[in-house]
Amino acid sequence: MTQHSSAPATGTAPAIRTEASGEPTGWWRDAVIYQVYPRSFADGNGDGMGDLAGVRARLPYLADLGVDAVWLSPFYASPQADAGYDVADYRAIDPMFGDLHDADALIRDAHQLGLRIIVDLVPNHSSDQHEWFQRALREGPGSPLRDRYHFRPGRGPKGEEPPNDWESIFGGPAWTRTENPDGTPGEWYLHLFAPEQPDFNWENEAVRDEFRSVLRFWLDMGVDGFRIDVAHGLVKAAGLPDMGRAGQLKLLGNQVLPFFDQDGVHEIYRSWRRILDEYPGERIGVAEAWTPSPERTALYLRADELHQAFNFHYLNTAWNAEALRAVIDESLDSMRPVGAPTTWVLSNHDVVRHRTRLGGGLARARAASLLMLALPGSAYVYQGEELGLPEVTDLPDEVRQDPSFFKDNGQDGLRDGCRVPIPWTRAGSSFGFGSGGSWLPQPEQWAELSVEEQTGDPTSTLELYRSALAVRREHPALGAGESVEWLEDFPAGVLAFRRRAADGSGRDLVCTANTTDRPVELSAAPGRLLLASGEYEGGAIPADTTVWWEV
Repeated sequence: MTQHSSAPATGTAPAIRTEASGEPTGWWRDAVIYQVYPRSFADGNGDGMGDLAGVRARLPYLADLGVDAVWLSPFYASPQADAGYDVADYRAIDPMFGDLHDADALIRDAHQLGLRIIVDLVPNHSSDQHEWFQRALREGPGSPLRDRYHFRPGRGPKGEEPPNDWESIFGGPAWTRTENPDGTPGEWYLHLFAPEQPDFNWENEAVRDEFRSVLRFWLDMGVDGFRIDVAHGLVKAAGLPDMGRAGQLKLLGNQVLPFFDQDGVHEIYRSWRRILDEYPGERIGVAEAWTPSPERTALYLRADELHQAFNFHYLNTAWNAEALRAVIDESLDSMRPVGAPTTWVLSNHDVVRHRTRLGGGLARARAASLLMLALPGSAYVYQGEELGLPEVTDLPDEVRQDPSFFKDNGQDGLRDGCRVPIPWTRAGSSFGFGSGGSWLPQPEQWAELSVEEQTGDPTSTLELYRSALAVRREHPALGAGESVEWLEDFPAGVLAFRRRAADGSGRDLVCTANTTDRPVELSAAPGRLLLASGEYEGGAIPADTTVWWEV
């Protein structure tokens, strides 16, 4: 059963409910965590860009929705070459989002509403405008600052070729050549993403010290945890060896890469876990770790490392009963040996919204959401998915800001489509996002998907999420857990499982998801109807519909 409690003001530990034994609850094991992409959530000052004041004003909405925690994408001082994932100062707020007083007020208000705050941390790379990198450029070869990044001489007679054959995830070489202070061609530096995002050298102790200090800065501010960007990328293979093959690499694949998922990352996270454990209130670390398998992901979650990792293997699974069952089993099986909760996620700021990605329209998106929320562990909700927002696929080229859009290979460059600001009201220049319009244009049809339009409508997607989260909060068979019991006596294409009540009450739950494109007759109702993702009053389960039953 989901545990909930209020959290006090910034700088003190959240008030954590404990079991009779006095042991901590492990709140993250069944938490529903809502991702806020600040520039697209709410605009508090009317400049067309979302900010922390806007987020703060909308916190009551999130508390009413029924989530446990809010994860904020980066708001740090940044030139915004990659939407804030190029950080120039890890202890400052970018003026476009506000200042440290706004962050402090947001954390305090969230805690008073019983919401925890998780902030993004970007340790793989900084901005090229970071003080360290700028000094390294000014001081030239031999500067101690250069050892905090990956500076290398080029290959070829005049150093005109990159130091190795690595490619950027955003496309093109992963190396950019510098100019020496005297104007001559200089060394090259590594950037696995945009050239404006030079990779840190995590073999350098100053880098490790700096991030331990950054962790403490935000923990002292009162944050409840960190989502760690590119958590698998910090350590590179010794000697930075060639890949030895051409072809653009993807974040998720089964290939072994010399710059991702190196075993040396685990020592770093063990040191971070010791810091997290020093603070009261069960502060957590969440890994964005794109690994070749769930088993490799589990290595980040051993008892002395991080608490959670995103389950990208589930996110990338098609709407198919057989495929979903396989990835659910694989996910649960891989987490069980390390005692970590499995996480479930359908959308985020880097992928096509699941309403569009899964095909099947809104009905399938709602069914997928109800299925996800029935699974044991922790769930992530990306802003706007509770409104049933589709991907915006027709943004004009001139408004796009995804850096990979401007490359001729690499990622698809279309991440802006999931970042369009969400609609709050039926009318207005930006459907209530703010008084000064919206930094990305919103489709006119989004008026019908706004919070105002959907609130109080029992058939709306917003009310479905509110109902589902309320049931999940109270029902003893939902939330944390390590397994499901598959039910075999169902027609092909219906994914069915049972979850046992954790409190011994016998109030079990059965989830049935019809992943087919046609109604499916059941021999008998599994139990008492609790909630359905679509219109259902008995008999055949409609196509693309998930139903919760109490048995």
